[in-house]
Amino acid sequence: MEKTLEYYLGLAYTRELIPEPEGGWFVRIKELPGCMSQGETPEEAMIMIDDAMAGWVESALEHGAPVPEPRGDEDYSGKFVVRVPKSLHRKIADAAEMDGVSLNQWIVAALAEALGVSSTGSSAVGKDPELSKLLSRVVARANQNQYDQFTKTIREWAEENIYRVDDADE
Repeated sequence: MEKTLEYYLGLAYTRELIPEPEGGWFVRIKELPGCMSQGETPEEAMIMIDDAMAGWVESALEHGAPVPEPRGDEDYSGKFVVRVPKSLHRKIADAAEMDGVSLNQWIVAALAEALGVSSTGSSAVGKDPELSKLLSRVVARANQNQYDQFTKTIREWAEENIYRVDDADE
């Protein structure tokens, strides 16, 4: 089967929508390097990225360049193991108890905050520079596969819990 522009445009590519500090919205297609756009509203940005994506794929097809396809969810289990020093484990457990949440909930929120994905209200990470530094080192030491898995988990959680943008086609 020859893969056409319509074929690629019908695939479920990852759209990352990010508010701009000065106003407006930035959006990119994660799997297509350099495929990005912007808009004044989330809806406008999503419409603009569809046009940018069509141009990106069309140009790649015309030049015989490969067009990456989206990765499926089967590549990610939603779980990964991280070993931490006992002192860090204790600090994280204390912080979770202070916030009244489970250790897992606290770690997900802290990782999201460390990645700039969300601000979840009261978090001990921002209040404790030593804990923030240790968390940054833990994140930096994770291998690429773990990093990819946790980034996807964080983004999925953020999409479900922070801001939902309906596809422009719906």
